[in-house]
Amino acid sequence: MKPFDCHVLQESLLSSASGYSNYRGILNWCVVMLVLSNARLFLENLIKYGILVDPIQVVSLFLKDPYSWPATVLTMFFISVTLQGTISETTGTFLYLVNLTTLLFFPSATVLTLTSITPVGGAFALCVYTILFMKLYSYKDVNMWCREIRHTKARPSVAQSNGSAVHAHVSYPGNLTHRDIYYFVFAPTLCYELNFPRSPRIRKSFLLRRLFEMLFFIQLLIGLVQQWMVPTIQNSMKPFQDMDFSRMIERMLKLAVPNHLIWLIFFYWFFHSSMNFVAELMRFGDREFYQDWWNSETITYFWSNWNIPVHKWCLRHFYKPLMRRGVNKWVAQTAIFLVSAFFHEYLVSVPLKMFRLWAFMGMMSQIPLAWFVGRFLRGNYGNAAVWISLIIGQPIAVLMYVHDFYVLHYVSQS
Repeated sequence: MKPFDCHVLQESLLSSASGYSNYRGILNWCVVMLVLSNARLFLENLIKYGILVDPIQVVSLFLKDPYSWPATVLTMFFISVTLQGTISETTGTFLYLVNLTTLLFFPSATVLTLTSITPVGGAFALCVYTILFMKLYSYKDVNMWCREIRHTKARPSVAQSNGSAVHAHVSYPGNLTHRDIYYFVFAPTLCYELNFPRSPRIRKSFLLRRLFEMLFFIQLLIGLVQQWMVPTIQNSMKPFQDMDFSRMIERMLKLAVPNHLIWLIFFYWFFHSSMNFVAELMRFGDREFYQDWWNSETITYFWSNWNIPVHKWCLRHFYKPLMRRGVNKWVAQTAIFLVSAFFHEYLVSVPLKMFRLWAFMGMMSQIPLAWFVGRFLRGNYGNAAVWISLIIGQPIAVLMYVHDFYVLHYVSQS
């Protein structure tokens, strides 16, 4: 190259052949534009509706009537029986099936029959019982597997970690204690083990940070719902009644932004702040509650990584047993979506006391969507398709249920 030459053979930075990948400035620009656009929407909301945030209103829902508490009381009731070799395998399986069936149908029957239970309280109670159902199902399976490999005696031996004693290693049937099952019930996992990984100590600073996040984000969630979601949903009823499709689409897109923001905040509040708080308090060592679902390039990758406790349970207690029985892989995956669709509908329709199957159909629609994205879209296009399905799909379901609830409880009565 001569001293006066200023050109070399090279590609433009934005060309894929250049190999350039440092787009941090563009990412920062996107964040700034996102903040400014949402700030405009927030200011518009304040000008139009004023300040609607009222934390006292949420508390008053439970305090104004003493009979609005059954949902809370309902979550405190469940039956667990620890039997150590006193009955046959068949009888034990029958009793467990009765118990697990009761865990699903007794709460739903109570929510449907008691008019004092609010939709929010009913949904909370059913969520608790669904989690308990999955935990006890795992508890049954693991102990059955232990019996199959004929572990007949507990052989405790104290292990050492960093020079300090940790919990004793326990073998079956030494795990069949009330202390063991209650630890599992409150632990942030759905899959039972005889010996959970345990952290050496409770980190107080970490615990306080998670507690602060829990308190802050739950208030933020309530405020966003009251200030942003409720007015938008209320203004969406007339276009649905008039079947004005252009206005319906506009309302859906307007609802998409606050709904998605609330969903993201809820994800962080529940899967990071809350579950890490419980795990730290109980010294539960496995903190993998989620993986990088935001990088999902396929629908199946998203569902496998955004909720790791449920994914592990489905894989361990549903998918693998089906595969061991010779079931086709595609059929097993479809069965998992079918079960997931049932529980989504169960947790929405029963508290609302109406059955419309929107959540069920939304979950089942993930099967053809997963096939389409996996077959025709790759890389960034697949990731964009996943984000679009999350941003647009949820508001559609929300508007469907709110519209039907409004028609059922207000229009029909008037």
